[in-house]
Amino acid sequence: MFEPMTASTWRRRSVLRGWRALVVATSACLALAACGDGDRSGSGTAADAAKTQTAAGAFDPTTLRRGNGPEPDTLDPQLARTDAAFNILRDLFEGLTAVAADGSAVPGAAQSWTVTADGLEYRFTLRENLRWSNGDPLVAADYVAGMRRLVDPKTASPYAQFIDPVLHAPAITRGERKSTELGVSAPDDRTVVVRLASPAPYLLGLLAQPPTYPLHGASFAANGTEHARPGKLLSNGAFVLDDWVIGSHVVARRNPRYWNDAATRLERVHYLHIGDAGTELRQYRAGQLDFTYVVPQQQFPWIRQNLASELHLAPQLSVYYYGFNLTRPPFKDRPGLRRALSLVIDRDRLVTAVTGVGEAPAYGWVPRGIWNYTPQQFDYAGKSYEARVAEARRLYAEAGYTAEKPLDVELRYSSGDTHNRVAVAIAAMWREALGVQTRLYAEEFRALLQSIERQDTQVFRSSWVADFNDAYTFAQLLKTGFGINLTGYSNRRYDALLADAVQQADPARRRALLEEAERVMLADHPVLPLYFYVNKHLVKPWVRGWSDNVMNVVYSKDLALAPAS
Repeated sequence: MFEPMTASTWRRRSVLRGWRALVVATSACLALAACGDGDRSGSGTAADAAKTQTAAGAFDPTTLRRGNGPEPDTLDPQLARTDAAFNILRDLFEGLTAVAADGSAVPGAAQSWTVTADGLEYRFTLRENLRWSNGDPLVAADYVAGMRRLVDPKTASPYAQFIDPVLHAPAITRGERKSTELGVSAPDDRTVVVRLASPAPYLLGLLAQPPTYPLHGASFAANGTEHARPGKLLSNGAFVLDDWVIGSHVVARRNPRYWNDAATRLERVHYLHIGDAGTELRQYRAGQLDFTYVVPQQQFPWIRQNLASELHLAPQLSVYYYGFNLTRPPFKDRPGLRRALSLVIDRDRLVTAVTGVGEAPAYGWVPRGIWNYTPQQFDYAGKSYEARVAEARRLYAEAGYTAEKPLDVELRYSSGDTHNRVAVAIAAMWREALGVQTRLYAEEFRALLQSIERQDTQVFRSSWVADFNDAYTFAQLLKTGFGINLTGYSNRRYDALLADAVQQADPARRRALLEEAERVMLADHPVLPLYFYVNKHLVKPWVRGWSDNVMNVVYSKDLALAPAS
């Protein structure tokens, strides 16, 4: 899913030349950040959601306050696509499976399952007496309804292709079959059968994610697209949506009808939406947050020295990247120009001098730690920086650009300390090595998504967080026609390799095909991977049950608040 960015609006700025200019420009950018007020359509503030805290360091043991980054896009499971939304939805709903502390799939609403020898049919047995938050029985048909809605073209879900391995799913999303023909059925109230067109060893992880969550048919029929709002949303997880103040926070309260409510130790969860990492740190230090969404890069040395016992760093299956708009000039049908811009990015310097909290430079698309996969790299990953610059200058000239006629490009991103610093650094590298003139344009996260969807961008910042521990979650993002293929990338060879891979029952053959697909894509340069994330959180000592994992999934139901012993 998308990892959200930040939430205040910036104006355009040009970039000065060189790394000395980087320091000056970054300082100017950070000063400007305070000018934006963000998109606020509610009257509350993040502090309003933290009124249970009466003093720094105090806590209410019944209420968890989670830093959750910028505003979620929606709390409709079949329409959501951002990390902020997914974090909340995992608390409000429960899939057939769930994500364990080690990132693997474990039983969720399904207590068990069986798989046929050919890997093409999964039969899930639901737990007894499952209920919706209004007390209605939750039955197998509700999971079938959720997945049918996901692939129905009328839904227009950005995740419609998420369950492509399921029988007939691609034909349904293309409008060639009815959603009722999807290979998911409910032979009785406690059995969900999923039939696949080809083996998908990652299916169990996929079914833990929000796009596959169940749908309360009667509520959806009565409320339509309004069904996901406070007071109307019916869910089946450990918590129920109670309030949402746009620009501030979401509140969820304990769901007494959840099948394992006896194990829930919290009464409420406040998700505070704070787009700026520095602001989030200040609220954490003031005792208004129990854990943060991120850790600000600029304050990282101080945090490591003063809050080391509360700092959690761990690998994460996610990539920070810039995407090219391949639907129009100057980057359409010009892989050489795209390669030139990638060649001159000093990713090693970026993660030491700009980000500096343990990120790994990304010379490929798929991060390390993925099950049964060897990440691939650009063919120039091992070359010296000088050799890369020389090749880039040749390609830049071949594309028709000179010192007198430089490439003029707009880079869009959403504001925030790290994103600002990265944008200024990349623009400085492009100018210093090639003479590229870069106009920086930062905007609120939702506005940026709309700009990308309208294809109003040239280069844009985004990121991708693995939905399941398998290379296909990264490969699928760049598949032709995939709902959240933001670049518009399309390569028949790439698509054919993915199609072949999903047909493979042999793990070794499947792995080889996915690795070849990554090499094909990297040669085309539709994206500029910059670095691979690490999970970065500050967690108060009174938070019990916290676990770091590569999927960065923390269920509120697994946490409790208790004084330090």
